[in-house]
Amino acid sequence: MTKTLKRDWKTSKVIDDLDIDDEDAKQFRSLLSAKETKASLGSTASMHAGQILNGTIVELTKDFVIVDVGLKSEGLIPISEFDDPNELLLGKEIEVFLDQTEGENGQIVLSREKARRQRQWEFIVNHCKEGAIVKGKILRKVKGGLMVDIGMEAFLPGSQIDNRRIKNLDEYIGGTYDFKILKINTERKNIVVSRRELLEEERMSRKAEMLDHINEGDICKGVVKNITDFGVFLDLDGIDGLLHITDMTWKRIKHPSEMVNVGDLLEVVILHVDREKGRVALGMKQKEENPWEDIEHRYPPGTHVRGKIVNLVPYGAFIEIEPGIEGLIHVSEMSWVKNVTDPSEIVKKGDDVEALVLAVQKEEGKISLGIKQLEKNPWDDVEKKYPIGTNVSGEIRNLTNYGAFVEIEPGVEGLIHISDLSWVKKVSHPSEVLKKGDRIDAIILAIDPESKKITLGLKQLGSNPWENIANAIPVGSLVNGTVTKTTAFGAFVELESGIEGLVHVTELSDQPFGKVEDVVREGDKITAKVIKVDPEHKKIALSIKEHLIEESATNRDDIVVGKAKAPRKKKQKEESLKKESSLNE
Repeated sequence: MTKTLKRDWKTSKVIDDLDIDDEDAKQFRSLLSAKETKASLGSTASMHAGQILNGTIVELTKDFVIVDVGLKSEGLIPISEFDDPNELLLGKEIEVFLDQTEGENGQIVLSREKARRQRQWEFIVNHCKEGAIVKGKILRKVKGGLMVDIGMEAFLPGSQIDNRRIKNLDEYIGGTYDFKILKINTERKNIVVSRRELLEEERMSRKAEMLDHINEGDICKGVVKNITDFGVFLDLDGIDGLLHITDMTWKRIKHPSEMVNVGDLLEVVILHVDREKGRVALGMKQKEENPWEDIEHRYPPGTHVRGKIVNLVPYGAFIEIEPGIEGLIHVSEMSWVKNVTDPSEIVKKGDDVEALVLAVQKEEGKISLGIKQLEKNPWDDVEKKYPIGTNVSGEIRNLTNYGAFVEIEPGVEGLIHISDLSWVKKVSHPSEVLKKGDRIDAIILAIDPESKKITLGLKQLGSNPWENIANAIPVGSLVNGTVTKTTAFGAFVELESGIEGLVHVTELSDQPFGKVEDVVREGDKITAKVIKVDPEHKKIALSIKEHLIEESATNRDDIVVGKAKAPRKKKQKEESLKKESSLNE
């Protein structure tokens, strides 16, 4: 039989719209009578919001559960607050939270969910301490982390979600995990939990267990979890192991990523276990035979080998002479005739070359090779071909601040030092005398085959004019020359012989003047008197003033007659000798 009940919530009277059988009517009247009895005993005046009350389910609708808590009106609770379908039974007693004593429609406002959370909070406060383990479901993302339902909402900081780097928090939402309570704030009813601490404790437990059972030489499997420049970190079921780049392969590699990727499963050998520090060193090449084992017998010094250039570095080139075996050709072992600074000047990556084994260092895993040794060393007989004093001809290959390099023959160069360029000129830079690419003659001054050095001379092709300078240009003689340079202290003059002399500022004129350029300028032709010659230090002192004074005196003497002429000449000669003596001192 179908029935419809209408309830007046203020008077709690039931009105029958349809006829119902006696048995149903009796049951409903019994419930109504019990409710009215409770209402007569209590009232909302003795209740206050925030209390937990015992109530009875008196009616179920599509969206609400109607609960009688013994007050003058029932409360409506959304059916969505009931997780357990077994609770939705007429007459079942449940705990509810009194949210409001009087809502908008005059009835009380109840909550099943808040009652459940309040009881859960009381349970956590009374039975759980910081450090306790609870189970919870991750609900949603919030700023700084996630919210977790552990009976009430708790905060899971982002740093406490996992013990690995997290790219996307969404993958955790909806998941149920165990959590450790980090902090309980009773005043704010706030709980902070951690999943990471449990994972770390579990990892440390597995790590300790594994460290007790693994030994050097064991073969195990691990997953690549991180790649660095110096090696690879593997997860060996809870314990991290380092596979160093030098233990990955017998071949030479620049970076571990050439061989493995993150997530790869590798089979490795335990090389070393540090139980105190919890570190494990791993090896992968040790699973294969060491190609360096009898390297000294297979490649003794002097052996000719052939291989491919696999790598170029600033100091040389690496040749792979067999799988896993590489040798280095240093730049100094590439050419007898060139000063190689870049290996790419001689070889290229991928070239197939022949070389000679120079040395083998098995412990360091090194083989030194050379390619210049396959050719004759031009310096072996250079002393016989070019004895000291030999005149040679060559091209100027390079100019430096200290001299010029001349190629005598391919691979053999000599240096003309700046001091050996000229007897008479003071050369500041070789470019004042020579040009790159010029072909010149020179003389061998010295040879050092071990250091591959030849000293050449240019000025030695002619005689030293300073050896006979005192006779060629005696003191007191007049000389002609060209002003090549002026300075604050005088003027330099190039004489007809090519030798340079100095006219000091005090010897420029017999008349007052301001600066040197007021008397002479670069390029002027002048006549001067030699007042001092110093062959040892290659210096000649000249005087224009002395020449002018003598010339003026001579002109005056030409117009004087009789006895007056001789005393003037005698006095002038005495003054000249005095000045010369003073300059020599």
